[in-house]
Amino acid sequence: MTMTRRTFSAALLPTALGLYGGLRPAPASAQAWPSKPIRMIVPYTPGGYTDNMARMLGEAIAKPLGQPFVYENKPGANSLIGASLAAQAPADGYTLVTVIAAHSVNPSLQEKMPFDAVKSFTPITLISIGPLILVAAPNAPFSNVKEMIAYAKANPGKVSYGSSGQGAAAHLAMEYFNLQTGTKMTHVPYKGTAPALTDLMGGQIQLLFDTVSSMAPHVAAQKIKALGIASAQRMKSVPDLPTLIEAGVPGFEAATWAMVLAPAGTPASIVDRIASESARAVAAPAFSKRLDDMGLIPVGSNPAEAAKFLDDEIAKWSRVVREANVKLGQ
Repeated sequence: MTMTRRTFSAALLPTALGLYGGLRPAPASAQAWPSKPIRMIVPYTPGGYTDNMARMLGEAIAKPLGQPFVYENKPGANSLIGASLAAQAPADGYTLVTVIAAHSVNPSLQEKMPFDAVKSFTPITLISIGPLILVAAPNAPFSNVKEMIAYAKANPGKVSYGSSGQGAAAHLAMEYFNLQTGTKMTHVPYKGTAPALTDLMGGQIQLLFDTVSSMAPHVAAQKIKALGIASAQRMKSVPDLPTLIEAGVPGFEAATWAMVLAPAGTPASIVDRIASESARAVAAPAFSKRLDDMGLIPVGSNPAEAAKFLDDEIAKWSRVVREANVKLGQ
């Protein structure tokens, strides 16, 4: 059969497309990740612990990833608003969220969750852990943990402690302390740490749990007394302060922490890439020292470690909420 010029050209067309197709731009979905800026949702206001961790990490890994991070602060509802946006976002590696300890507490405290704290996300990396420090009013009738426990047991309900709000880390840490020591103290919730600290310094309340960076300057100025830190080991930033475990409360650890999550279903290759770059960033001397100076423990975990940590935190705080009968608005 004779092949005409037209049929000959048509026969060559697929070959020509195969040879020259590489010159055409690939569809966006086929481009190597990341090919555009990465959105980092922060479920809290600018300037706080969550925001600082998100921005520090984003700035550190933007260069090796080859794309900048765009930060969106979406505060409200104890982090539920920001986390909900992330849970509903496409699982394409272009939306991440940085959460803290509240993420592990919400499933036990909230009557209705807009997402599943575990199943709606893929953990990527635990950036840092911020052990809480237990501080007392300057006029408190005790100067160390053993004296405080003895006084609280002798005066049930008369020792008051503050927190930044119902269900906050400071609140649950003290409820956990009560369960571990058999004490009973009265919770006084405030609208933030600042007013609670003011009343602590003034002697209106006797105790407060909060981060080292928030409390250390006031301890140094002798406006409040430091009793102990809720970590497994002493902290570099306050090396002379004993842990609560050393002070006689076995196994007591309570902290806030910062973890990066992606929407469930995000490709493992993307998750692993972010995690590996994050681990390198956190391990860098300058980054680690900055965290140490802030009273934080550098971590930089892999995804499996982050997932286990989150599971353990959810289990731990659900037990505290249940056994202490903690309810929002009580």
